Amino acid sequence: MKYVIAPSILSADFTQLGKDIKETEEGGAAYLHFDVMDGMFVPNISFGIPVMKSIRKATHQVMDAHLMVQDPIRYVKAFKEAGADLITVHLEACPDVRKTLTEIKDLGIMAGLSICPETSVEEIREYLEYVDMILIMSVHPGAGGQKFMEESLDRIRETRKMIEESGKEIDIQVDGGVKFENARKILDAGANILVAGSAVFGDNIVENTRKFVEIFRDYE
Repeated sequence: MKYVIAPSILSADFTQLGKDIKETEEGGAAYLHFDVMDGMFVPNISFGIPVMKSIRKATHQVMDAHLMVQDPIRYVKAFKEAGADLITVHLEACPDVRKTLTEIKDLGIMAGLSICPETSVEEIREYLEYVDMILIMSVHPGAGGQKFMEESLDRIRETRKMIEESGKEIDIQVDGGVKFENARKILDAGANILVAGSAVFGDNIVENTRKFVEIFRDYE
């Protein structure tokens, strides 16, 4: 199983975004997490397709688009064309989850399915055959800087058990409040892709990224 740090550019300095992205790549981050908020599914608004298109030119990292938007099927093709390699949608935001995931897969890219803290893990079971990744939100989606919800650990364990029972190879990504201090227990619970914002985009982006990569080496 691959272990990956996915820095969330929501915490980057947008006055020097290209530089910050390059430093995460230099530090060993294989993914770049792109939080898209529409002001409807979540209360905040972030950024969209033009920003992703410009970033795509600045990095070779896997472009990990997390669509926190209502009815995301409307946008998956445009995000793929803008450079997304992986598109994650929220189960709670899709009128037809299966159709949305199939649309993503038909575009030739990876599909992810996310659930909010209030949603039962059991609800993802019927969609495992359509996904490459499950994203467990460990905070309420829509804003950075929130504290990791400890009850998420049991949800990660439950998800990993469900995946193992299915016999499929599916990644588990965790997003929200991920720090150096809690990374190991999140990995121990069964996650293998960690989204980190402020923990990466601090004083030394390269070194911060490398610290996560060093933690992962104990699990590979």
